[in-house]
Amino acid sequence: MSFAEVLAHQDGVLRLEEVPVRELAERFDTPLYAYSRSALLERARRFGAALGAPHLVAYAIKANMNLAVTKTLVGAGCGVDVTSGGELERALQVGADPGKIVYSGVGKRVFEIDRALGAGIRMFNIESLDELVAVDARARALGRRAAIAFRLNPDVDPKTHPHISTGLRSSKFGIPIEEAPKAYAHARTLANVDARGVACHIGSQLTSIEPLRDSFQRIKDAVLQLRAQGHSIDSIDIGGGLGVDYTGTDHPPTPELYATTAFEVVGGLGATLVCEPGRSLVAGAGVLIARVLYQKHNGEKRFVIVDAAMNDYARSALYGAQPRLEFDPPRSGDPQLADLVGPVCETTDRFVRDRELPPLENGDLVVLRDTGAYGFAMASTYNGRPLAAEVMVEGSRVELVRRRQTIEETWSGERTPEW
Repeated sequence: MSFAEVLAHQDGVLRLEEVPVRELAERFDTPLYAYSRSALLERARRFGAALGAPHLVAYAIKANMNLAVTKTLVGAGCGVDVTSGGELERALQVGADPGKIVYSGVGKRVFEIDRALGAGIRMFNIESLDELVAVDARARALGRRAAIAFRLNPDVDPKTHPHISTGLRSSKFGIPIEEAPKAYAHARTLANVDARGVACHIGSQLTSIEPLRDSFQRIKDAVLQLRAQGHSIDSIDIGGGLGVDYTGTDHPPTPELYATTAFEVVGGLGATLVCEPGRSLVAGAGVLIARVLYQKHNGEKRFVIVDAAMNDYARSALYGAQPRLEFDPPRSGDPQLADLVGPVCETTDRFVRDRELPPLENGDLVVLRDTGAYGFAMASTYNGRPLAAEVMVEGSRVELVRRRQTIEETWSGERTPEW
């Protein structure tokens, strides 16, 4: 089932796969995250088929860490790209093959490095010479040898939101690509690391293939230069970052175009291609279901207030993202400009601004589309709001995959001093 088919009105009923959204809201309450298992599997299969062999699709688990979501993708053959010890443990918990786990991130701590070495992960993506020294030291202490790739920063503008741009020299990620020969030469002097890969990731929510093509070409040039200097490069991590059509009018690169472009540029190098899709695997498979609480006008301004908030879905507040909306039941009548807002005491607690919304009644459901990525993963208990529940749907089947947090659990682990 494709992303476009996941959520649809059928005979006047809004359904996620075969399950009425209203049934989900009544059974599990709102706000509620719901994921389509069929859509997750379809997207994973598309990436795998597009890339061919040899390749590794390493799901960027930071996009959605839910165990059921991760297990679904691992079961479809994906590896996992992790950026912390916690993400690593989640990947291992659902049975991910350590030989398919790539560890990225600029600030790996000693205990995290040790755990990854002990688990036998596929590769560390190294982001600084300091980190290289640390990984070599921990591998020596544990009697291990660490496979590594340097993350090379190609200084390519991904033309995306500056908060999710990672390929420019001004970002904290990777080492300058022109310093690759020096970095690999230094790695060769260390006894407990094996530098056999290169990695590159220029950003997220990429809506054009050209920045990716540019970065692939720069990586190809770097690989050829490194091989000429005697380095055996047998793995090329081309990153991820494919965008999602949040507005219904964007046309981000498809997995097929992404794979074709990668093979055109670096496919002839005889290396295993590793890609790290996150958002493009899971965003369209998820929705956030909210309920209308109140409506009001401040002068000429119309507000529709729902029970979901920026603590449940932060992308609108952080990036100005304005998701597509569906309504249940569908309402007829002339639409009016309105802001869709939540209950949190922040002006930025707003999902859409000046959007034409139909006449609604209190109690109606509003569904935020394409919220499977960076939705629950970035949620918090701000304003003392418990974390939402999550469910997974396949056909007519529904499974609660995370129960709703209780209010008491929001202060679990805290204590008050006796003085």
